[in-house]
Amino acid sequence: MSEARWYVVHTYSGYENKVKANIDKTIENRHLEDQILEVRVPLEEVLEQKNGVQKVSMKKLFPGYVMIHMYMNDDTWYVVRNTRGVTGFVGPGSKPVPLEEDEMERFGIRQEVKVNFAEGDAVVVLNGAWEGTVGVVQNVNEQKESLSINVELFGRETPVELSFSEVKKMD
Repeated sequence: MSEARWYVVHTYSGYENKVKANIDKTIENRHLEDQILEVRVPLEEVLEQKNGVQKVSMKKLFPGYVMIHMYMNDDTWYVVRNTRGVTGFVGPGSKPVPLEEDEMERFGIRQEVKVNFAEGDAVVVLNGAWEGTVGVVQNVNEQKESLSINVELFGRETPVELSFSEVKKMD
């Protein structure tokens, strides 16, 4: 196996989140966590004005496309290609073409991420539903560039997985 690369998959319009959920489920069921590292539906924040009220919402950056960070082999190709809602990989014919370094940077994906988080570190969430929440790192996943913290939800400690870019280490 060579290195993991980012690939783009074309989906039926409106099926991006379903495709992501189905691939995530298949990864879990077939224990492919070490081969398909991350599935992403690129989103951007959009400021909308509705009834005189400004509201920030998330909008799909590329409707009809899902990005997948994976090691390309027969098994992973088969799993992704045969997921309901997937029409194919982006590339000539049936040959998937990985994204180049400069293309990934335009999408906010950095190839080399320096991990400065460790279990027990205190972090603050920078954006999303948990913005402003302070938590203690429970687990760090360098391959997926994510970590998990416990947050209080309905009076219980609940683990939440966040990407490195969504949190900042507290001094």
